[in-house]
Amino acid sequence: MNDAVYTPAQASAVADLPLKAVHKLIDGRLIRPRRMRVGREVHRFLSQGQLVYLRLEAEGVRLLPLATRREVAKAVENSPGIDMVCLSEGSAVMIQVKHVRLEVERQLLRLREAEQMTVSDPEILHGTPVYRGTRIPVELVADMLNDGASVEEILEGYPALDQNKIELAPLYVRAFPRRGRPSQRPWASKKPARVTRHAAVLAW
Repeated sequence: MNDAVYTPAQASAVADLPLKAVHKLIDGRLIRPRRMRVGREVHRFLSQGQLVYLRLEAEGVRLLPLATRREVAKAVENSPGIDMVCLSEGSAVMIQVKHVRLEVERQLLRLREAEQMTVSDPEILHGTPVYRGTRIPVELVADMLNDGASVEEILEGYPALDQNKIELAPLYVRAFPRRGRPSQRPWASKKPARVTRHAAVLAW
């Protein structure tokens, strides 16, 4: 484990837990974030151990009594490399942690990869995050996947991308939501330069 910290949105994406649920756990003091000043604002950040607990919540720990969940959260945060949590008060409870910890580590690697593939330049689509070296908005690709487009269809329309970059789009958009996102996307009013049978290629 390292000393890196993550925003609630990043935690939500990595743990595959709704952002609203992450904030509820923080507000309920089940997990206690680190507060850090960024400019004039104070932001809440979570440790990697706390991300592991959030992933456990996503996998069913949320169904346990609140007192038990607090014990699990404390155990995981105090011992980030723990493989199993054993609770014996009342009835014995054993919670496997290792596979969840490994999955969180894998997702954090994917998150770093998603960051590296993306750039935001005020001169390109008003700062909309795009794939590095292109003018293709990451959010556009995420929207296409959400609307049911397949990776193959998107690749046909955007051959500058590859399968991995396409699959990372939803993770990036979820982890780095744009503040004050406009109701209309900068690319939405552009007419397609050509249309394939599967997908449209837009010109900017």
